[in-house]
Amino acid sequence: MACHAWRCQRNAWIYGTTTVGCAVVDECGRIYVGCNVEHRFRSHDIHAETNALGSLVAGGGKSAVALFVVSPRGWAPCGSCLDWIFELGGKDCAIFTQAAVDEPISIYKAADLLPHFPEHIKPRRTPAEIKVQEGAPNGSDISDTGSALGGGGQGQW
Repeated sequence: MACHAWRCQRNAWIYGTTTVGCAVVDECGRIYVGCNVEHRFRSHDIHAETNALGSLVAGGGKSAVALFVVSPRGWAPCGSCLDWIFELGGKDCAIFTQAAVDEPISIYKAADLLPHFPEHIKPRRTPAEIKVQEGAPNGSDISDTGSALGGGGQGQW
């Protein structure tokens, strides 16, 4: 995981000085990566952790088992990133951080970094549990977007 995170960190798109890379492992052992992508107006910045977690979802992963976050500053995920880690990995998701390839690795559980996360708020259903029927024409699901948009079949729009 560390090698993937460090390799991805080199691709960071930054206006500041800090590059961050992240590798995430899903429930099947697949690895997804992300780096920080900064925007000139800064309020639109994408953190490496959320970028990697978004790649997990886009790639068909259902849950995050562990993240490896690398940055020369060696910091742990921010509160917003931890919210996403809890959403997709839960309180027991392992988080590894490292400031340099030859530096020690710090190891945490998500609950160590955000001990008062409101667990009473249940997470959204997983994509496997969702069938889009409400509001879709003729009770079609989201995989039938072509006919739902009047295109005459799947994939024609």
